Amino acid sequence: MPVPDAASVLASLWRGAELDGTALSEIEFTGREPVLPSSFAIGTAAQATIGAAALAAAQVWRQRTGRRQRVGVDMRSAAIEFRSDRYLHVDGKPPAEYHDGTAGLYRCGDGRWVRLHTNLPHHRSGLMALLGCEPNRAAVQRALDRWQGEELETAAAAAGLVVTACRPFAEWDKHPQGRAVAALRLFTVAQIGAAPAQPLQAAERPLAGVKVLDLTRIIAGPVCGRTLAAHGADVLLVTAAHLPSMLPLVVDTGRGKLSSTIDLREARGRDTLAGLVRQADIVVQGYRPGAIAAFGFGPQEVARMRPGIVYVSLCA
Repeated sequence: MPVPDAASVLASLWRGAELDGTALSEIEFTGREPVLPSSFAIGTAAQATIGAAALAAAQVWRQRTGRRQRVGVDMRSAAIEFRSDRYLHVDGKPPAEYHDGTAGLYRCGDGRWVRLHTNLPHHRSGLMALLGCEPNRAAVQRALDRWQGEELETAAAAAGLVVTACRPFAEWDKHPQGRAVAALRLFTVAQIGAAPAQPLQAAERPLAGVKVLDLTRIIAGPVCGRTLAAHGADVLLVTAAHLPSMLPLVVDTGRGKLSSTIDLREARGRDTLAGLVRQADIVVQGYRPGAIAAFGFGPQEVARMRPGIVYVSLCA
């Protein structure tokens, strides 16, 4: 498949956010694919998205200081950042492996390849129950020899588990889910309330003084908060002690953040979070659709607590 260049991808992201297109002349991309062994243009995705975040930060910087700033993103460096947990060291040593031993790619009885996600305890125990086997690769493979790939994908989804059948690009493009995803915008921006504008004061970094509540877990949401912190925002990660986590990812995506735990199942926890919301400028949440809203912290409720809030939802 033809690989779009990073500049074109960035321009598409920029247009989607309805930002000033003249800023696109202030960024330079270096390097080219391939930088990682993948069917996907990972280097291009990394370069374009990191470039978009950096260029947006430069626009905020210009708004605060009146000074322009050029941005440069090297593809190899961007790809390394996309795999940052693989290079992480704690006290000079790599952290313990967080991938479960049964996770990964397997061939089913019909020849179809599937990918099993078993890195969280409830995913692993649920899938082993579905397959009726012990949690080791040999036993899982024997069980999968009796399954067809798409049937397993469907059965796992019905059980709330994570199994994906591998498909060629053309097959995915024709699949109902593939068509549904292709019809969606990459992201949307909607007004959820109104409040007087708050001018940004002069500062040493683009997002200095901006307060962010980071209600996210695992990778996608935490990287969003980490990006805001990288450009100077004050980011507080809020999670819950009873939820499973992958410590190396918590360390890697926690760079630049403060962290805390709150239990939203308790009234005191909800009161604490509401107090933090009233002091925040941005809320980033990465839970399943409706999950955080069930505790009273959906976009409209948060906008009433803190008029003018920027509320970001990511769902993987």
